[in-house]
Amino acid sequence: MAIDSAAAGHAAHDDGHEHPTWSTYWKIAVILFVITAVEVSAFYIPAWETSWVYVPSMLFLSTIKFTLVVMYYMHLKYDHKLFRSLFTGPLIVAALTLIGLMFLFSKLSIRLGLLS
Repeated sequence: MAIDSAAAGHAAHDDGHEHPTWSTYWKIAVILFVITAVEVSAFYIPAWETSWVYVPSMLFLSTIKFTLVVMYYMHLKYDHKLFRSLFTGPLIVAALTLIGLMFLFSKLSIRLGLLS
């Protein structure tokens, strides 16, 4: 009887969504570690740090890390589509606002002669 109630409780807890296993978390952790190691090592490579590729590459690697953390560790990949849209919609609006502000203030600082 106790086994049946435990199985029923487990079945009630299982909502039909797939969840990541420990091996998925382990693989994501290794990927995040490698990306972080590349970012840190890039800081110590003078040719990379002084080139025009440095900032875009760091932004790209940070975007990959952010996406992996949000999708797997915050379980957004396994949540309902409504929750995904409630997260990504404002994120897109905020990113576009920041990009717009950067363009606006970079033009202003060029006009004022603050950028050389």
